[in-house]
Amino acid sequence: MELRHLRYFIAVAEELHFSRAAERLHIGQPPLSHAIQVLEADVGALLFERTKRWVRLTEAGKLFLQDARHILALSEQASETARRAQRGETGELRIGFTFSTPFTPLFAAVINRYRQQFPEVTLTLREMVTNRQLEEISQRTLDLGFIRPPEGITGNSSASVPLAFTTLRKDPLVLVLPASHALAQKNRIGMKELADAPFVMYPHNAGTGIYPQILRLCRAAGFTPRVAQEAGEASTIIGLVAAGCGVSVLPASFERVQMDGVCYRAISDVAATTSLLLAQRKTERTPLVEAFVALASKIVREDVV
Repeated sequence: MELRHLRYFIAVAEELHFSRAAERLHIGQPPLSHAIQVLEADVGALLFERTKRWVRLTEAGKLFLQDARHILALSEQASETARRAQRGETGELRIGFTFSTPFTPLFAAVINRYRQQFPEVTLTLREMVTNRQLEEISQRTLDLGFIRPPEGITGNSSASVPLAFTTLRKDPLVLVLPASHALAQKNRIGMKELADAPFVMYPHNAGTGIYPQILRLCRAAGFTPRVAQEAGEASTIIGLVAAGCGVSVLPASFERVQMDGVCYRAISDVAATTSLLLAQRKTERTPLVEAFVALASKIVREDVV
């Protein structure tokens, strides 16, 4: 049974006249009559009663008309769904993000506008460290990831599946100090001034991008940080700093976390910056992913956040 035969049948059923139906369909009457005969043979039932004067639907034809209209509607719906998927307007998009990402206004701007422009796409958002995101993108359990640069990141990742990275923005790193710390009186602080300070940091095996960067900054300043406490959450790190357990270095977006006993200070070292990147598989770019990356890049170019 062909869809065009259903369209022919519906036209005849609505016109109850083969000549008028043929004109409506822009085909000849003989091919139309033949198509209806083929359809009746496929269905195994007479759909029309015909005389030289009139055409009527049989009882079987009346019932078949309801289903034929439904089948064509489903066909159009299926085609439209496929077209929308091809344009990246429907489906599911799985996105990872680091702990600091939601504190960046860009993240909220991108997600909000994406939801407005692509309301039929299901966004699944998952918080996880950078290295875990890269693993899951490579394993195809994530489609995209908001990440901080991991150690040794390049345009060609060492992951089993090549990854591509889009730089969205650069953020300064800031020093997190107890408010009572002697250095808190200064507006800008060099890393070398922290040589004797205890540090509160993420665990070295946590898979964050910030840990190796802090090590590089400290070593460039001539020392290796003395880690007094470790914590897996930035809010916990800030709380431990407030408790006097040490100092820390975090992306400036965390300055929005206001806590008694803590202050944030600029770091004077030129290298004390980090980037927010969008990671994706390099060679498997689906319309959903491409639409999201294009929107994020557009918002960055608008420079509204």
